[in-house]
Amino acid sequence: MTSSRAVLALLAPFALAALATSTALAGEGLRFTSPPELHARGRVSTEFSEIKVTFSPDGTRVLWGSTNRPGGPGGWDLWESRKQKDGWSAPAPVPFNSAQNDFDPFFATDGKSVYFFSNRPGGSGGDDLYAAPFNPAAGQYGTAQNLGPRVNSPGDEWAPVVSPDCTTLLFATDGRAGKGLHDLFVSLRVKGEWQEPTPLVEVNGPDEDFDGAFLSDGHTLVFTRRTKDQDGADLYVAPWRDSHYGAPERLGPEINAEKSWNLGPATNPSEPGALYFSSHRPENTAGRLDIYRVGYEVEASTPKALGPRHSSDPDAARRLK
Repeated sequence: MTSSRAVLALLAPFALAALATSTALAGEGLRFTSPPELHARGRVSTEFSEIKVTFSPDGTRVLWGSTNRPGGPGGWDLWESRKQKDGWSAPAPVPFNSAQNDFDPFFATDGKSVYFFSNRPGGSGGDDLYAAPFNPAAGQYGTAQNLGPRVNSPGDEWAPVVSPDCTTLLFATDGRAGKGLHDLFVSLRVKGEWQEPTPLVEVNGPDEDFDGAFLSDGHTLVFTRRTKDQDGADLYVAPWRDSHYGAPERLGPEINAEKSWNLGPATNPSEPGALYFSSHRPENTAGRLDIYRVGYEVEASTPKALGPRHSSDPDAARRLK
């Protein structure tokens, strides 16, 4: 239920941070090319908590979740700002928010839907995954639909992300058998339907793994990990090599502020080579949790069918045919 996510989100704003900025090798195949910069101070990054941004494919809309911004209809709400000639517009709650908690938005790369989680009535358990349709021509959102019991479990599902080719749904859950508390799972889209999820066994650890994001090569993963009794959370990278994921590596101090909450990695389809994430950095902050942007380069891997390579299911490729 949302109370478990609440523990993570409500503890985060009060963590202290100490950061040594540098341009350095972050992990196997990943290098950061610029230090973190505060994103859209006063519009997106404010005195409130901003967590896990997502951008429309053309980069003109940015959505995020907030646990404490006033003016929305629920406890946690999704907010949107639009790019204008003079910067970003004042934030407004999205029309598909509920009176409950809505969080972790993700704009599909085809521009036709926004995925998120909610604990609104009618779901399968605690936090369920939903998708709200979007009409790019009209600039209007439709009614959010639950992704159904094949994806959602009696537990919690968080942080949905769809692969660049829209064939793979990545999310975190504690409602299925896994290695830890929350684990990363993937579901493949077959004939328009999401299939039974399978765990990313090469990536998951014994504690909390959540908030995954595919980098610009469509395969390399950056995600959030929180170990037992950790004061905060850190971002990790799982490199893709030889048709499987390598061991996750913790990103260095140029990204992970010590004893802070570093979470919610995200990319912008219109801005390849930019990674966004939430953190608290006293030397450059607007509030409790802010959105930061950093440049990166990732070593390209040999292209293959995207869906099966993200699955731990050996029959996944066959079912896609």
